[in-house]
Amino acid sequence: MAQKTYRRWLFTLLGWFVACSLFFPIFWMFLTSFKTEVAAVATPPQLFFLPTLENYVAIQDRANYFNYALNSVAVSLGSTILALLLAVPAAYAMAFFPTKRTKSTLLWMLSTRMLPPVGVLVPIYILCRNARLLDTRIGLIIIYTLINLPIVVWMIYSFFRDVPKDILEADRMDGANTQQELIHVLLPLALPGIASTALLSIILSWNEAFWSLNLTTANAAPLTAFIASFSSPQGLFWAKLSAASTLAIAPILIFGWLSQRQLVRGLTFGAVK
Repeated sequence: MAQKTYRRWLFTLLGWFVACSLFFPIFWMFLTSFKTEVAAVATPPQLFFLPTLENYVAIQDRANYFNYALNSVAVSLGSTILALLLAVPAAYAMAFFPTKRTKSTLLWMLSTRMLPPVGVLVPIYILCRNARLLDTRIGLIIIYTLINLPIVVWMIYSFFRDVPKDILEADRMDGANTQQELIHVLLPLALPGIASTALLSIILSWNEAFWSLNLTTANAAPLTAFIASFSSPQGLFWAKLSAASTLAIAPILIFGWLSQRQLVRGLTFGAVK
């Protein structure tokens, strides 16, 4: 009994140590956003200081934060919805009507995530230029959808595989067609998994920086481009950069905190039967 208690305390302390280590950079960035530029680069670092809001005022005067935030919301939600519309039928076909090439197709889709983005930057840039999709939300939505689609298909496929086939067979015996089976039976059963997949896709789209920096300039630039705009040839303004980063990650942190129960529930879907 004493050994179990000791192990529980040990794992609890280890968990807190890992959590604090992961959270500390965010905490320090938050503190730095309330420092002056001189205090932000002071050596040794200052833990206690007189806070100021001048950095937040300066970045709002320099760029309209809400325009960038609106672009991030529109692109993240749009790409997630489009990816789900494409992934759900694909995962349904692969999970319940597999062929000899199903596994190889899934592996090929996943392997596309291993391709360095810079390797396809030039052809994608030319395609977007010819289609007049540069610096547009639609262009980013298409790109983000293609980037996240392999992961979305893989996750939904794994969730569909955990649904008992007996339920679907009983539904077919009752006369349900494929559309009714998918909408009225399969989707409600796999809803926790689909919700967690959608949350992950939103987070990945929100944090994507490479394509937003190369395919947008002003009109469709999301918050990742907003952060990068505070890097200049004169140097890095750490206090203002920290304030911009805090404003950029605050919405997704709050969203993730509010939806953490649904995310955990979805990721453990089918683990216990």
